[in-house]
Amino acid sequence: MNTRPCQYTPGRLIKYHAPVSESSHSIHLSAQVPEELAGKRLDQIAAKLFPDFSRSRLQEWIKAGSLSVDGEGKRPRDPVPAGASLEIRAEMQPVDNWTAEPLPLDIVYEDAHLLVLNKASNVVVHPAAGHRDGTLLNGLLQHCPALETLPRAGIVHRLDKDTTGLMVVAKTLLAHKSLVDQLQARSVSRQYEAVVKGVLTGGGTVNAPLDRHPVNRKKRAVQANGKEAISHYRVLERFRAHTHVQVNLETGRTHQIRVHMAHINYPLVGDPVYGGRMQVPRAASPALIELLKNFRRQALHARRLTLLHPESGEELSWEVSVPEDFAELLRVLRADRSAEC
Repeated sequence: MNTRPCQYTPGRLIKYHAPVSESSHSIHLSAQVPEELAGKRLDQIAAKLFPDFSRSRLQEWIKAGSLSVDGEGKRPRDPVPAGASLEIRAEMQPVDNWTAEPLPLDIVYEDAHLLVLNKASNVVVHPAAGHRDGTLLNGLLQHCPALETLPRAGIVHRLDKDTTGLMVVAKTLLAHKSLVDQLQARSVSRQYEAVVKGVLTGGGTVNAPLDRHPVNRKKRAVQANGKEAISHYRVLERFRAHTHVQVNLETGRTHQIRVHMAHINYPLVGDPVYGGRMQVPRAASPALIELLKNFRRQALHARRLTLLHPESGEELSWEVSVPEDFAELLRVLRADRSAEC
């Protein structure tokens, strides 16, 4: 097993305590059962005493004998008396047989618990059929081998292959649980920018449940019995036949912004799945026509990310400008609008 420690570059000036693990793969913790938890199930007590770890992981350790009570193995449902000593001695094992690869990473921030990066377009986040290598996950494992012991190598949310912008990655179990909890509680703020077809008169909210498309299983669609999905949008700038918008996610479903904007008949420019046919505005400039023909990805960028640090509890925010192709799209749209005037 690769035990090379994860190297990180200094981020903001925040001091952190040492991680709970003795090494990048070993964990040794202990705690005593207080009176108020006496007689409860072992897995319930463990969840209270070791809140940095998920219930499922604690149950795995109990069943494997890595979490003991007064030095003895117990079942998850066994009651535990007050004063008993719970001890975790666990070795973190690789979650999958992913391959580390030296790939470029645009790291915006990094400390002992978090890694925030600016994802480029044409980058698949997680290995899947047809994309086993060359993904963001492969590059993360090269940068930080200890990530192999975390679910999905610490990736707690994704961006589509051709969506650019900010992503956060957990580097410890503490951070992984905290980020998952924050995402489920909808306390992570994710702000996107997009360019859509059509001229919006104002902002609004799309509250439309999403599920797999009934025919094309690789797509998502608005479905009455789907999962709740809420997107809030506002106008940043209007052009002759397009609109530059900001979208804030309340939920984080697959393809959510792309499907929601198409659902209200304002699909994203360049979206190969939900964008429909390319539309050239009347009397468009040659430069705009050329750009629209060659803009081969959805014009979507995760610009701003805000969350609570897993250890310190401090609110942290990051922001990255749109990439050059997106910026060029805005420049040409502005020039086209000015030419009409």
